[in-house]
Amino acid sequence: MTAARTATAVAAKPLALQAEIVTSVTARRWLAVTRFATGFIFLWAFLDKTFGLGFSTPIERAWINGGTPAQGFLNSPAVVGPLQPFFQSIASPLVDVLFMAGMLGVGAAIMLGIGTRVAAVAGTAIMVMMYLAEWPFMVGSTNPLVDYHIIYALALIVVAATMAGDTWGLGAMWKKLPLVQRFRWLV
Repeated sequence: MTAARTATAVAAKPLALQAEIVTSVTARRWLAVTRFATGFIFLWAFLDKTFGLGFSTPIERAWINGGTPAQGFLNSPAVVGPLQPFFQSIASPLVDVLFMAGMLGVGAAIMLGIGTRVAAVAGTAIMVMMYLAEWPFMVGSTNPLVDYHIIYALALIVVAATMAGDTWGLGAMWKKLPLVQRFRWLV
């Protein structure tokens, strides 16, 4: 069976049966570990930027102390390249709220194993925007094509595509909800 036929056959199966794609118990457990680690990256960024835990955000620049997490990044020297004017033009309190909501939502959803498709799309969008803001195509970049933003985006996509939320997560229960049954994109 070709890859296209396999993908079509899998998509046609009920949600409960799609997890059979990855049947090895060991593989499913490692996917769950990858899910937890990836979700925690987003959740940690939210917590550190909200409370200024002192890792990447000092307490005086914490969101709860009036800090501006997205604006701080978008107006920093890290944002370079031809898209710099665009990214600096969107720096606003609204973008701070959207960024922080995105980090919390993606982190919580991925760690819980629910709404992984939506979280993967949102998280990938965040990562691609940050990737483009830092413009890795310049001389002096450590890798002009693949950096940690791309790896995180790929990890989110793998987690969603393999139904990794079903193992050590709430994904299987989530898929049984009538709303999720009706709107499959919420998986």
